[in-house]
Amino acid sequence: MGYQLELRHFKYFKAVAEELNYRRAAERLFISQPGLSRQIKQMEEIIGASLFQRTRQKVEMTPAGSYLKNEIDFILNHLELTIQQVAMIDQGSSGEIRIGFLGSAIQKVLPDFLVNMNAQYPDIHTSLQEMSNQAQIEAIEKDKLDLGFVRIARVPNGIKLQAVHNDSFSVALPKNHPITEKSFRNVGQLSEESFILFSSDYSPLYFDNIMSICEDQGFRPKISHKSVHAHTIFKLVENGLGVAIIPTTLKHGFDLEIKFIEMKNIPQRTTLSAAWKEGNRNPAMRNALGILLEK
Repeated sequence: MGYQLELRHFKYFKAVAEELNYRRAAERLFISQPGLSRQIKQMEEIIGASLFQRTRQKVEMTPAGSYLKNEIDFILNHLELTIQQVAMIDQGSSGEIRIGFLGSAIQKVLPDFLVNMNAQYPDIHTSLQEMSNQAQIEAIEKDKLDLGFVRIARVPNGIKLQAVHNDSFSVALPKNHPITEKSFRNVGQLSEESFILFSSDYSPLYFDNIMSICEDQGFRPKISHKSVHAHTIFKLVENGLGVAIIPTTLKHGFDLEIKFIEMKNIPQRTTLSAAWKEGNRNPAMRNALGILLEK
C-alpha cells in the first residue's frame, strides 16, 4: 500500500480517542464524519492494527489504540514544545521552561529559583501553572511540563524527584481564637474544633501527615471543609468556620484576620520536591537544574 502515516493521522486519531465519538471528533476537527472515518481506517491499514471498536452505541479503544494514544500524546506535546523552542531561539531567546507548582512553593522556593534563573539566564523564559501533585506528574510524563514542585513520596519510573525544601507545620486559627502562642501546647487542644484541610486528592502525602499529627494526640479531626487553595482555606478560618494545619511557609503573603502558631515539637515535616523527566530534552533544563540543585 502506498499510503504513509502523516501528522494529520495522529491529530485525527487523538480527537477520536479523546471524544470516543466520531461525530463530535469530526466537528472538533472541522471535517466531515465520513472523511474522518476514512482517515482512521487508512491509519489502521497502514499500521496493521485495529485502534477502535465501533458499534451503534459507542466507540471504544482497543488495547493497541490505548497504547498509541499515550505515545501520540507524548509525540504531539514534544513536537509543540520543539516548535515553540525553535521560534524563541530564532527571536534571540534561549528557550522556555514550563513549570508546575503547588501553592506553597510560591512563598519562597519558586521565587528564589526564578530570581536566580533571571539573574544567570535572562534569555530563558518561564511559564507557570499552579497544579495538583498528580496533574504535575502526568504533565511531566507527557512532556507538557518540564519541571514541577510537588509534595509526593513516589513517582513513576523515569521521573526524578529531589527534595528542595523541608518545612514545619503550623496551625491557623481565627484572630480572636482563645488559644494563643503562649497557651498552645499541642494540637490536641483543638480536638473538638472543625478542621479545614487541603483535599487528599490534591496531596495524599500531605493529608496523611495531617492525620498522623492529630492521631499522635489521640483524635481524628472532624473535617468540615476541604479545598485545594490556601486562600480559600484561610478565608474559611478567618470567618470562624474551622481551624487548619498548614506548611509554615504558607503563612506569608496573606493579609487576613488569622494567627499562625508553629508546631515546633512534633516529628512530622513536609517536604517540597522538584520533579522532572530524566530524559527531558529541553536544553534550557540543564541550566535550570544547575541552579535548582546547586549546594
